[in-house]
Formats: sequence, C-alpha cells, structure tokens
Amino acid sequence: MKTVISFLRSLRRHNDRIWFNEHKDQYLAVKDRIEVLTARLIAGVSEFDPEASRLRPVDCLYRIYRDTRFSADKTPYKTHIGIYINPPGGKKSPTCGYYLHLEPDNCLVAGGCWCPDSQLIKKIRQDIYDNVEEYLEILDSEGFCEYYDGVGDNLLKTAPKGFPKDWEHIDLLKPRDFTAYSPLPEGDLDSPVSIKAVLDRMRAVKPLNDFFNYSITES
Repeated sequence: MKTVISFLRSLRRHNDRIWFNEHKDQYLAVKDRIEVLTARLIAGVSEFDPEASRLRPVDCLYRIYRDTRFSADKTPYKTHIGIYINPPGGKKSPTCGYYLHLEPDNCLVAGGCWCPDSQLIKKIRQDIYDNVEEYLEILDSEGFCEYYDGVGDNLLKTAPKGFPKDWEHIDLLKPRDFTAYSPLPEGDLDSPVSIKAVLDRMRAVKPLNDFFNYSITES
C-alpha cells in the first residue's frame, strides 16, 4: 500500500484538476488496490461480525472528489482514503462500524459513535450512566486497551446537563464524539501481517460499537 500513500502525498502537494487529470491512470490503479483491500477487510470483519458479509466494497468507500459548495477550502480532492465497514447497511447507516483511515503520516483505525445528534448523545450518556459497569468493562478489557487509549473527543468543560456533577465517572459523559482511535503504521497494507493488524483493531472495538448501537437502535 506504499503506492497508495505515495499517491496521496503527491496529491496533497498538487491538489488541482490539471495535475489529477494528468495522473488519472495512477489514481485508477490506487482505486483498484483499495477495492481489493476493502474486499479483504470485509471478509475478515465477517468472521467476528457476520452481518458484514452483506457488504460490497462500493458500500464502504467514499468518493475522492470533495463537495466544495459550502466550504472555504476549494481544493477539489480529498487527500485521504476512508474505508468504513458498517454492517449491515453500509457507510450511510447511522450505526457504528469499523473505519480505516489512510493518509500520509496519519493512518488509523477507528470505531464508536461520531457526531451524534443531540437526542442520540443524550441517550448514549444515559446508557453509560445506567450501565457504567458494563461500559467500564469494555474500556478496561485487555483487547481494547491493547490498541485504544480511551473513548471520546470534543469534550465538554463541565458535566452535561441532567447528570450529577459529583458522579465519580462524570468524565465518561463529557465527550461530544464517542469515538476511539488506534494509530496504524503505514507499512505495506497488502501484507497479511498488516491486514491482521487492521482486523485486530477492528475486532477490539466491536464491543464498544455494540454498546453504542444498542443506544442508536433504541433511540
């Protein structure tokens, strides 16, 4: 996968349509390799999350073309590749899945719930509050801790409304994004060792996804 990272690095330096069109064959070769990688990951995820077997690469991949209509940044192309294996509905499903981010100097695997709306974030916080022992068991498990440092981004400065400020686990409720990230060496993602490294991280985040997916499906 070094060729993928190399292409993205060049695209980051030359993010314009003229350069992209001149290197379209390179991009199409990258696209083919990513589709093969995605198919391998779907097969691997299906071993511990059987619903993933319903997915195809097209259900998990995003376009490289940016929507610049409402953005101050008018560069036309994304300089990363995202693979989101989200069974059973695919990348547009509201549930939590398994995300692989490929970007020069910033490759990672992620899971959890990103950017929930106000109703869902309230439900997630209530479920954590009501089931904190189960939640802590997930966060403290050996498999999770091997790859993830914790859960949560974009933290509130104080306790969220409706929860006691002196609760001993109040920090668990402060994130606005309940996501977990695991950095990944760029390496050669075509190799069985690297594929296993990605799948091990995805397997480790499944219990967290399951916890949040209960909140999502019940909200």
